[in-house]
Amino acid sequence: RNVLEWRLAPTSPHRHPALSRADQPVVIICQAGYASSLAAASLRELGLTSATDLVGGFEAWSQAGLPVI
Repeated sequence: RNVLEWRLAPTSPHRHPALSRADQPVVIICQAGYASSLAAASLRELGLTSATDLVGGFEAWSQAGLPVI
């Protein structure tokens, strides 16, 4: 969360090279889904129109029996 905005913002000179389009899907995941909701909202405000988060976070993913490595 400390560097999320400047690494993903479409206008940032420090943007991660894998993010090439503002409409590219970005899914943010945290432990329980609270911080990721705020982070995804911040990214949408910066212009990343497809930024979203995993509802319930990693805990929900794991409890659903989905793959974890």
